[in-house]
Amino acid sequence: MGPGRQLASRAVSARTASLVVAPAALAAGLAVLLAAPGGATTGGATTVADNLCVADPGRTLRCPDLVMKRPADVYVSTEGGRRLLRSENSIDNIGAGPAELDAVRRGRGRRMAARQRIRMRGGGSILVGGRARVVWKPIPGQSGYWKWEHAARMEVWKVDGAGRLLHRLRRSPKLYYCLRDLFRTRPRRPGSPRRRVYPGCSQDPNIRRRVLGTSVGWSDVYPSHYFQQYVDVTGLRGRVALVHVADPDDVLMESNEDNNTSRVLVSLPSGRVVGR
Repeated sequence: MGPGRQLASRAVSARTASLVVAPAALAAGLAVLLAAPGGATTGGATTVADNLCVADPGRTLRCPDLVMKRPADVYVSTEGGRRLLRSENSIDNIGAGPAELDAVRRGRGRRMAARQRIRMRGGGSILVGGRARVVWKPIPGQSGYWKWEHAARMEVWKVDGAGRLLHRLRRSPKLYYCLRDLFRTRPRRPGSPRRRVYPGCSQDPNIRRRVLGTSVGWSDVYPSHYFQQYVDVTGLRGRVALVHVADPDDVLMESNEDNNTSRVLVSLPSGRVVGR
């Protein structure tokens, strides 16, 4: 397991342990799924395994794989008497298929339940899950956007003398991201489309359905000055780790669940990057 996953989500090890038995279930489970009209299913697709993408290493499914680029443009700003550690982050999809959420709004609230659509080799797709949420997120001066809730998180961790993570100190208020094709950052990834497939977040508060996604080789990037793009580090001193985590609640099924984090070491209160 990569160091980032150990840092930011210790519960993952327990979840991963249950996945080792999935391949046997996958064969029977996919047989049921593929028998559905059009190769699609709804609702209970996740009952055959905790994570179909881990259970089926690219044989049948074209699964996404989200990774976080290392935090960039890191600095400390003072706002309203607070010291905010700001940074740019980039959620990249390096998998074999798109990271896609199909969200449907039920009732009058500004929340949508979303399922993940996974493409299949040879055509077709399946719908799985249902734990993801797409919500209306107001942004000062910009109205609002439909965004994926808990898509990513920024955290500050205490480290030992060797830079190993000890425990989390603070985390960001920023938890909502579009999941879009903003920049084609990895054009050499097999299957990466040359043009955007998934647009930016909808600003229409009245829509009833929305598809969010990031194509293979594309990234959803947010600059350090963006709204809530910080961790409040007021009162903290010394060397800490700034950690960026994609899909911290493990809502999406990915081909690799152990590479969702990145980090840099930062000296506080200056905000100077001092290592990785």
